[in-house]
Amino acid sequence: MMTDRIYYCDYTIGADAYSKVAAECSLFGNKALLIGGPKALAAGQKRLQEALVGSDLEIVAVETFSGECTYAGIAQFAALAKELGANMIFGMGGGKALDTAKGVGKDAGLPVFTFPTIAATCAGTTALSVVYHEDGSFDSFYYYDRPPRHCFMDLTIIANAPAIYLQAGMGDTMGKYFECHFAARGDKLAHSSALGREISNMCYFPLLEHGVQALADCRAHVPSDDLKEAVLANIVSTGLVSLMVLDCYNCAIAHSVYYALVLLPGFEEENLHGNVVAYGVLVQLAVDGKLEEARELKKFLQALEIRTTLKEMGAPIERNALTAVLKEAVSGPDMEHIPYPVSEDMLYDALVAVENL
Repeated sequence: MMTDRIYYCDYTIGADAYSKVAAECSLFGNKALLIGGPKALAAGQKRLQEALVGSDLEIVAVETFSGECTYAGIAQFAALAKELGANMIFGMGGGKALDTAKGVGKDAGLPVFTFPTIAATCAGTTALSVVYHEDGSFDSFYYYDRPPRHCFMDLTIIANAPAIYLQAGMGDTMGKYFECHFAARGDKLAHSSALGREISNMCYFPLLEHGVQALADCRAHVPSDDLKEAVLANIVSTGLVSLMVLDCYNCAIAHSVYYALVLLPGFEEENLHGNVVAYGVLVQLAVDGKLEEARELKKFLQALEIRTTLKEMGAPIERNALTAVLKEAVSGPDMEHIPYPVSEDMLYDALVAVENL
């Protein structure tokens, strides 16, 4: 019988989340290396250091992350952490900065604590990093034995971040619900995957209730209860699903559509990842013959001001212009474990159906 080991990321969320940092982290030592993006550090470093006043915990160095999460960058920061005698790694910022910090913790053999300053991804709670080449092209996934020890979500900082990141995060998050249930359809799931699939419900239904108001509150820079629920969905619920289900249940048609559409020149520069994944969910529902459900989701996406057609995203609908997109979408790795084969014809028909919803 195989032994299962499942680790979770603890979290603190609130307008004073950083006040709990010293108590949570002091068990691991008293020297932290802080790595963050320039905008993130400008938003959160002072609040964090003020929260540590009077404690034994010290930030021994602050390193500005910029650009891509690369193995070379990870190795450089890991060597610095050892040179400084750091006991822990603090990562502050968005997905790439947090992914870098997690890699540094792995290579340096140190615990990692995350401080997301936007709610666009679940990077603050997951046990992997998306690693890129220096030119920005994808390199590989870097998997870890466990996620960060604790994630500190300061709602005041997130409320003052650009609302487009919260919006895109919600788009990506609801994809987790639809894709996980679709990819797992018909399978007899082990306990962890079954529990993760049920948690994926929390990636959609709380957003239906709180998402529109959360977006309005973020635009008004209000750290409200609605914003809190959306942040928890984007960072915690999605992260828990990622940690608990087999990787083949994490993504399906919606993500495959995204990775195919970014082949179009200029598309990725004009459309955030999460927003395109949300569009991809509409395509997945259309492939699955669930047009009424797609219409209901479209209304919600429109309320969130997420683009719901190729035309709105500046992409063509003509088939001859989508040849490479269709080929990539049906053959991508996210399509390897779905309930039935999807052909290019099926996918194109779904694209047209979504355009005409």
